[in-house]
Amino acid sequence: MKRLILAVVGVGALIGLALSINRSKIPPAPAVETVAESNPDQTMERVQPVKAVVAATQFRQSPADRSKPAPVPLSRFAATDDALAFNHTIEMLVSPQASFEQKQAAWKQLKEMGKLDQAISDLEQRTADEPQKAEYAAALGQAYLKKCALIQDVREQAILAMKADQTFDVALGLDPSNWEARYTKAVGMSYWPAQLNKGQEVIEQFAVLIQQQEAQPSQQQFARSYIWLGDQYRKTGYPEYAAQVWQRGAALFPNNEELKNKLASAPSQP
Repeated sequence: MKRLILAVVGVGALIGLALSINRSKIPPAPAVETVAESNPDQTMERVQPVKAVVAATQFRQSPADRSKPAPVPLSRFAATDDALAFNHTIEMLVSPQASFEQKQAAWKQLKEMGKLDQAISDLEQRTADEPQKAEYAAALGQAYLKKCALIQDVREQAILAMKADQTFDVALGLDPSNWEARYTKAVGMSYWPAQLNKGQEVIEQFAVLIQQQEAQPSQQQFARSYIWLGDQYRKTGYPEYAAQVWQRGAALFPNNEELKNKLASAPSQP
């Protein structure tokens, strides 16, 4: 996700230049008790599809063999397998039953297949056909940000980032408890420039996410929310709140190495 984060930083900077907003001190929000680890997002080079060309003379038949069916070109099997793999990957991304790790693997596979643009088109169509499905909107928002990390044009990045944020809002309007939508939205906003005063909103998004998490059975990706919320408190000048959040996350996820490291770097509590 490092490239994605850098892309979001660039987008935030572009938007920041277009707006003039006075900075305001972020008031401390109540310390929230809840989990998080880093969100690595590896960007792979696109694999160009292989085009198999079969000459018409390849399957010449003798008069005795003309009654036999001609062999099926291998390219047909390759195309079929590719389509099946793509459809399976999209279904994984929109499935409420799929784990966070499975969805991250699916995004990686799409990029390796060079199918991210196709995935965006597919998800846009699904969202248009069934606008009541929050899973479609949540996946589409993530697809926009994945694409944002792969392009160089800052203006295009800004457009995609704004579309992603709006799409996450659509998903959350349909399902306020959609974890992927709220988490990815909050992470993206955390990199907007300070003059946009998004710090308080980021804290509130993570605080709500943590409250929702603690009302559900524990999942390993929930640890990420504690890490990010603590980072936001520390960035806005409240290291004591950051330590409280990390401590809570470490209590729930004692094997999370990043939370351990965060606590080790936090100031000792009086």
